[in-house]
Amino acid sequence: MDKDIKLIALDMDGTLLNNEHEISPENQAAIKKAKAQGFHVVISTGRSLSTCKEIIEPLGESAYLVTINGGEIYDQNFELIERNSFDPKDVRKLWDLTQKHQAFFWSSTVQGRFNSDDPFEKEVEDYEWIKYGFNFEDEELRDTVLEELKNHDTFEVTNSSPLNLEINPVGINKATALRKVSKWLNLTMDNVMAVGDSLNDIAMIHEAGLGVAMGNAQDVVKKESNWVTGTNQEHGVAQAIERVLEK
Repeated sequence: MDKDIKLIALDMDGTLLNNEHEISPENQAAIKKAKAQGFHVVISTGRSLSTCKEIIEPLGESAYLVTINGGEIYDQNFELIERNSFDPKDVRKLWDLTQKHQAFFWSSTVQGRFNSDDPFEKEVEDYEWIKYGFNFEDEELRDTVLEELKNHDTFEVTNSSPLNLEINPVGINKATALRKVSKWLNLTMDNVMAVGDSLNDIAMIHEAGLGVAMGNAQDVVKKESNWVTGTNQEHGVAQAIERVLEK
């Protein structure tokens, strides 16, 4: 490994978090060790700030936080730096697709988080949408919706598990956000180690100087990575960090 890694970018679900959605003591210790040695550690997640802040606060201060797959970027004080929202007409397309297939939807909007069980009350256009998601119970419906989404060139389509789809505005992904964060820190993507497990991690894993897939990652993610670490149940993040620190 000859890359000069200075920034460690970590996905949360299936990566930093174990199956109980907790950060193991091993992962926490490795992150604090990396920070003590001068590495930047940036959480890069599909979650919104409200669903990740409490979990990651014990890790201590970080220069930046990437949320909603790059839909929002925060500074070390959890102050919003950048937001990337949908054009309302594109959300209308997603909503029409939801109605057509009676699919379970979920979302991140500036005004709150909505889903099929907790729906919004106003018109689609009355909210500022940052991410739109679908959960499916079977692959056939997922594939049908995915094919229809491919007909639109304004969507960035990924997933965070095999039976969901996550949609951001085209060009908005974790890699885009990390390129900005790297520039702000006077680094490049060659200085980044990115660790993840799902399709919403592929862009950052592909562009990072060192792309690491979790042992539990989807196969396509492993193929894009430089190497594969342990699973999220085996403290794979700590293993990846230790490998960088050994250098």
